[in-house]
Parts: sequence; C-alpha cells; structure tokens
Amino acid sequence: MSVYWEKFKYFLTDLSQEDILKWLEEYKDLGPFPGIFLPMLEAFLPILPLVLFVAGNAAAYGFFWGVLFSWIGTVFGSIFVYMLVRRLAQQRFMKFIANHKKTKSLLSWVERKGFGLLFVLYCFPFTPSALINVVCGLSKISTLTFVLAVSLGKLVMVFFISYIGHDFFSIIREPVKMIVIGAVVVVLWLIGKLLERKLHKPLKTKISE
Repeated sequence: MSVYWEKFKYFLTDLSQEDILKWLEEYKDLGPFPGIFLPMLEAFLPILPLVLFVAGNAAAYGFFWGVLFSWIGTVFGSIFVYMLVRRLAQQRFMKFIANHKKTKSLLSWVERKGFGLLFVLYCFPFTPSALINVVCGLSKISTLTFVLAVSLGKLVMVFFISYIGHDFFSIIREPVKMIVIGAVVVVLWLIGKLLERKLHKPLKTKISE
C-alpha cells in the first residue's frame, strides 16, 4: 500500500515533463486518449500540474494536435464538473454553501460580470479553474455562457502554454510571443461576445413571445 502511496505522491508533487513524455510514449497505442485524459483529470484534481500536461502534449503530439487534445480534455472536464455541481445544487449541503453570505455575493458578482469575467479567468494557466467551475455550477449563469467562456478561455490558455512551452520567461526574452498571444486573446474575446449575443437573442425573443 505504501508503494502506491509513494507513487501517487510523486505524481502530485514531483512529476516532470520528461515523466509525462515517457508516459505518453508508453501508452501511444491508445492514440489521443492519454493526451485528452490527463488535462481532463485536472478538472477533478486541481493539484495536478496542468501546465506540464499541456506542454507535454505539445511536445509528444506536435503543436496542433497537442493543443487540440489538451483543449478537448480540459474543456470536457470543466463542463462535466459544472454539470455535476449544477445537478447536486439542490442537495442540502450544496444549498447551504450557495446560501452562505460570502458565497452569495461571489455568485452575484460572477452572474453580473458574465462571459467577460469568466473568459479572462479561464485564459490564465494558474487561475483556480476547478473553483470557478464549481462557482458557475452554483450560480444562475446560463450553461451557454459558461460553455462559451470555458471553451474560448481554455483555448487561449492551452495555446499560451503550448506556444511558449514550460519556459514562461521566454515571453520576456521574445516580446513577439506576447503580441501573438495578446492578439489571440482579443480575437477570441470578440468572437465569444458576438456568439453570446447572437445565441442569446433567439432565447430572449422566445421568452418575450
């Protein structure tokens, strides 16, 4: 039992990019599944090193496929957590949390800010996205807004990590990288806002009818 605990502890604290590449190589016969599974797992265990998973995917599968697999994994994991919390929100314990004074003010703030806030939060690699998923699940924010924000925000985050690798100081040495990342953020934010308005418009029309 202690051997398994030591392995688990190593997986949580001392895992390196080389370990991830070795693991992906070992299970390459499973195709994209390992590359999708690791980022998805981080949505449930936020202590896991998502940055290493994403950088490892980019190194193992190449930039395009690495970004795609990491993005699919982290988005589906986030949506699953969000849906699970939303389903459990009627339970007594979850109701107690949602009705707590500080939680209510946090939920209200998230609901007011909507897509813009969530998109920005999901863009950053070290944002506690697992907590944001839970907060969104407890809030009254629409599923459509959440899915748009997490899909586009996580795309920026995955692109950011894959593009610069694990060396975050490279954006200081190479300012062009920051310009590219900034342009991607602005474009995806605009796309998200346009999509949100277009998709919400028919819903508002139906309600008014």
